[in-house]
Amino acid sequence: MITNTELEYKGDLYPSKVVSYTQDVDSVYFYTDNNVILKLTVLRDSLIRFRFTTKGYFSNDFSYAIDESHSHGYNHLKITEEESYYQIATNKIICKIQKADLRASIYDLKGNVLLEDELGFHWEECYEFGGNIVKMSKASRDGECFYGLGDKATQMNLKGKRVENFATDQYAFQKEQEPLYKVVPFYIGLHHKQAYGIFFDNTFRTFFDFCHERRNVTSFWSDGGEMNYYFFYGPNMQDVVTSYTDLTGKPELPPLWALGYHQCKWSYYPESNVKEVAAKFRELQIPCDAIYLDIDYMEGFRCFTWNKEYFPDPKRMVTELAEDGFKTIVIIDPGIKIDKEYWVYKEALAKDYFCKRADGPYMKGKVWPGECNFPDYTNPEVREWWAGLFKELISDIGVKGVWNDMNEPAVMEVPNKTFPNDVRHNYDGNPCSHRKAHNIYGTQMARATYNGVKRFAYPKRPFIITRSAYSGAQRYTSSWTGDNVATWEHLWIANIQVQRMSISGMGFTGSDIGGFAEQPTGELYARWIQLGVFHPFCRTHSSGDHGNQEPWAFDEEVIDITRKFVNLRYQLLPYLYTMFWQYIEEGTPMLKPLVYFDQEDIQTHYRNDEFIFGNQILVCPILEPNALGRRMYIPRGQWYNYWTNCLVKGGKETWVDTKFDEIPVFVKAGAIIPKYPVQQYVGELEFDELTLDLYYKEGKEKSVVYEDAQDGYDYKKGRFSFLSFQMTGKELELNIQLHKEGKYDTNYTKFKINFIGLPFEVKIVEIDNEEIVFDAAAFKENQYLIVPKDFNVLHIIG
Repeated sequence: MITNTELEYKGDLYPSKVVSYTQDVDSVYFYTDNNVILKLTVLRDSLIRFRFTTKGYFSNDFSYAIDESHSHGYNHLKITEEESYYQIATNKIICKIQKADLRASIYDLKGNVLLEDELGFHWEECYEFGGNIVKMSKASRDGECFYGLGDKATQMNLKGKRVENFATDQYAFQKEQEPLYKVVPFYIGLHHKQAYGIFFDNTFRTFFDFCHERRNVTSFWSDGGEMNYYFFYGPNMQDVVTSYTDLTGKPELPPLWALGYHQCKWSYYPESNVKEVAAKFRELQIPCDAIYLDIDYMEGFRCFTWNKEYFPDPKRMVTELAEDGFKTIVIIDPGIKIDKEYWVYKEALAKDYFCKRADGPYMKGKVWPGECNFPDYTNPEVREWWAGLFKELISDIGVKGVWNDMNEPAVMEVPNKTFPNDVRHNYDGNPCSHRKAHNIYGTQMARATYNGVKRFAYPKRPFIITRSAYSGAQRYTSSWTGDNVATWEHLWIANIQVQRMSISGMGFTGSDIGGFAEQPTGELYARWIQLGVFHPFCRTHSSGDHGNQEPWAFDEEVIDITRKFVNLRYQLLPYLYTMFWQYIEEGTPMLKPLVYFDQEDIQTHYRNDEFIFGNQILVCPILEPNALGRRMYIPRGQWYNYWTNCLVKGGKETWVDTKFDEIPVFVKAGAIIPKYPVQQYVGELEFDELTLDLYYKEGKEKSVVYEDAQDGYDYKKGRFSFLSFQMTGKELELNIQLHKEGKYDTNYTKFKINFIGLPFEVKIVEIDNEEIVFDAAAFKENQYLIVPKDFNVLHIIG
């Protein structure tokens, strides 16, 4: 009988005093007399990594989240020793490490506290599984706010919340429900007009507490693994988000069609049903670029097969759909049916590619095909094999994209809805249990899928969508917010989820428009489509168990609203494509919550509904029934009502009238918004002019337009067009300076510039200092000019 209670339960353990330190280029190692080591690495002047071990040495340093292709570097690093602490100084911040207990505090160069440890790093030995439960607690400042953490169905500001990160199949989840499908252990803190970020790169089940348990304490902890986190200094949220996105990586440009409207259902089958849906879109003149095939296209839900009764000639069908502008997307799940006659199963079995339990047998679980085994996507050899399986789908049949579902991984008819903890994984040569691999399983599946689709789609660009993801998944895939519900509450949730994902590095995200489960009213569907067209990924998806959810499932008014807003999305495609370009080039989120847009305005800190689409369009959805207007906060500056062209001054909450076929949309004064003509699908039309909607302001404003061939990789060789417009407005004149970069020559030859809010009557128009003849009467009536696309300076004089 063990009576030594110290052995039975040690409780929380802490680092003791520092006995020595060493420096190795950008890293400083602090050693304590109880075997704790802190490795502090300065990656940039504003980016520091903290890595702890309690065993006197570090295990292999490996992360799926970090983009290893991205280089780092700092300008200044100086270490000094004081009586009670060590000080590490860079060009942006100062970090102090206490000699007594390794607690850290970080300051700006003026000495203002940015973040400091409360208890700091501590741990609890895990006798059940081995290793440690690792913990960190930080002191929270007065008025501090918290944002980020990806896919959370809660308020934008996380102050007072406790959340959990464990990728979970949460069908018909509710507001505040934890956990959900994705794991993004990155948050942004904001206090005293300064922002910082924390990325806790630990793939075990993790938790974050934002002053929920204790009023002025923020903490994060994990069931296993290391205390390994990155600190990002702003002082602006933009700097924090950009730095995090650089660290975890950015995607390549999607094909432009992937930014169009998509239609999906569980399930469209047989072929006649797919063709009927596609034809109806063209008949009703509602643009659509992609149609999805859910699990029923397969033979007995076996991945990489076709049900020949429903789809007797898939290649012909996909080709015929493509001739009408539709790209076919198919679902692929991780569960491989246990069937000795099934070629994918036989290959994986022969090569020993399935996940195994601790005692040797393969992991077996029930999903759609029945009993299945599951590939270990953390094994690079398995990923390579999986990529090769896409040859027939992509190269031979002509499928344009792949949708990965059920990859949390989801398992039916078991209490925890996923693999048992004892399942073993390769983890790229770092063998581990499912406790460590669970949260990245879906990302590694998406990575393998991406590699396969990219290989066989070349020279075109791949398109992948995943349900489950961990930080860094954005390098391979887009995502959606999972199995939501057709309720007004879920419309509110979708709005916040996509904003939050955008500032958490995963910008290419959307929700199931209309709700996946249950059936929306026509009004709810219309309000959802009005929001969904302003999300980077735009797809209606629903469960056929609950009825039809195509636009024509509702009345004529809803059809007209759907057409109006999908048309608007297609007009704004060059603006949306430019947003995406800035996302991959600069790490700029495509959707910006108001606090991101103007963090110094305290009125933005708790706003949920309003967001900035790109850089210059303000959107506020209607989130309740029977509304003919709503109160909303218009950020500081001047904004034009998109529907009325009326100019309003921001910095206040105001009532905005609206209609059933409108939601509040405003455009920043000074913006130049590019527009294409409405097309039924990307590439349908050739056009000779690009429309530019110019919203006058007195002062200066810069706008940009990125274009390329809309697919392929020539843009990486400089064959793109990047236009910078510098607008300068004065009381009686307007100047537009145009600068072009890139070697791509667009098909159109001219701009149609619509002048909105011009406060004077135009008398003279000059292009590159030469006066041109223009019809003053026609301009007065129509307020637009047609000018050549290669001008340098356009001068409008009143």
